[in-house]
Amino acid sequence: MSLEFQWILVSLILWPVIAVLWRKLALRWLLSRSKAPGLVGHARWARRLAKWLPGYEYPPEHALHVDGAPEPVRNKRHEAWRALSAEMQSCHPQSIEWTQEMRAHLSDLQLINRYRVPFQFHGIAQSLPISSVWTRSEGNRVFDLDEQPYWDVTGSYGVNLLGTDFYKGCIEQAQQVAAPLGPVLGSYHPVAKENVEMLRALSGMDEVTFHMSGTEAVMQAVRLARYQTGRRKLVRFAGAYHGWWDDVQPGPGNPMPPSEDTLTLREMHAPTLELLARRQDIACVLVNPIQALHPNQSAPGDSTLVANGRRPRFDRQAYTLWLRDLREVCRKNGIAFILDEVFLGFRLGHKGAQAYYGVDADMVTYGKTLGGGLPVGVICGKQAWMRRYRPQRPADLCFARGTFNAHPYVMASMNAFLKHWMTPACKDMVEAQSHIWMRRLSHINQRLKETDMPVHFEGLQTVWTLVYERPSRYNWMLQYYLRRHGVALSWVGTGRFIFNFSYTDEEFDALCDSVLMACQDMSDSGWWWVNPGTTPTEIQRQILKELWQGWRRKNSVLANV
Repeated sequence: MSLEFQWILVSLILWPVIAVLWRKLALRWLLSRSKAPGLVGHARWARRLAKWLPGYEYPPEHALHVDGAPEPVRNKRHEAWRALSAEMQSCHPQSIEWTQEMRAHLSDLQLINRYRVPFQFHGIAQSLPISSVWTRSEGNRVFDLDEQPYWDVTGSYGVNLLGTDFYKGCIEQAQQVAAPLGPVLGSYHPVAKENVEMLRALSGMDEVTFHMSGTEAVMQAVRLARYQTGRRKLVRFAGAYHGWWDDVQPGPGNPMPPSEDTLTLREMHAPTLELLARRQDIACVLVNPIQALHPNQSAPGDSTLVANGRRPRFDRQAYTLWLRDLREVCRKNGIAFILDEVFLGFRLGHKGAQAYYGVDADMVTYGKTLGGGLPVGVICGKQAWMRRYRPQRPADLCFARGTFNAHPYVMASMNAFLKHWMTPACKDMVEAQSHIWMRRLSHINQRLKETDMPVHFEGLQTVWTLVYERPSRYNWMLQYYLRRHGVALSWVGTGRFIFNFSYTDEEFDALCDSVLMACQDMSDSGWWWVNPGTTPTEIQRQILKELWQGWRRKNSVLANV
């Protein structure tokens, strides 16, 4: 065999190998470019660092002036802290006692209490007790065990779209409609047919399935995408929440290592589109439209307020263009485009995010408000994606059932919600809400500016977050002053103000007064004092130094930080 022939033979073998390796390297490089910068885009590193992060707390004598505040400010803070603590204890004794007794035996309350504030302040925060119990609601107010009223901006984590009184009515109607059948499970109450027809009209989809929660609906949507495509990988975007199951909640909070089948990519980013167009192993892309308020950032909470730290901004036009480009790439490459509207529901408009952004999904998941106040999850999808069996392969199916799926009382409550939602009057009311809440957002921001408060709101329709303009170590304190002035927040604090459509202008003005008084108290108490020239970067360096000291000492309290 001649040397020339040997060279040709080797080339014929090597070049395909080189081509395959080159393609893999190119795709790997493209994947790296498609990830969001920082830990939010790198679940494995985030999980490793979470395990290394040392726990430490500031000692009480130092905790209220870790920013180096001068003595007059320190004294003001100490006095304000004592007064606030005494007031919360005396005004809500039954509610506080109930919460503290339950916390010892209710795991959820332990978690909520632990992560209400940055972990370094957890020790001293125990002297500022907040209750977690409500006895009744009346309009847009909730009342605790001590009959103290609060403006409700918890939104029941998204459920409360039309006001609690409306959902009470839905549940009352459901009891009457479903009572003759009772909790007979496995088949369907007759109202399920009407629900399916109305859901198809709202979503523009062919088929519907019912589930017990939004998390479960997303799980089944992903399973259907994998079943129909024969592919394993799913794409989620950095910071987005799709429930707490392993594949879509990688990183800290999940004891399992990040799945090899989950890609966490960067939203509104050209290399992401290129990667989706070139890879042939992606079954679906999950989009949570609430991320339009803070793309590639995790949901804001007061426990992360180590400086100012929030950069939300809603650009409807930019996000619309992104979603349309993303949708087209998915269509061309046979990837299921799943719009997860479990949290936002129909807050963006009468027909939800699809109509608001002008995109058509392959499957849409719903939950929260759709159940009329009762737990539910729903998938609406195109027939090609929803079929769960193959007639030509009878043993090849995509199984999903749940004992409480389509519970008669849930179906009846959903029916009451949907019948109201489909009325022309409701449709007109919903379409007017966008202008109403834009005006209200502008109004409260103007009032904050006129009173020289270092905060402002950013919002996506009825979901707002508070942005801190000053890099204070104590921004998380505002949640306690808001509670003092009768504003009920969810446990994540000022990261989420969730309103509902039933708020009148008079009620909103009263809420604004409460917010302004809380901010004034916060300012008068010295919590927004800042050393001139202090920057978020400087604060972050200080905390990194503390983390290093804490890791070396392996101690729970740092005496000199």
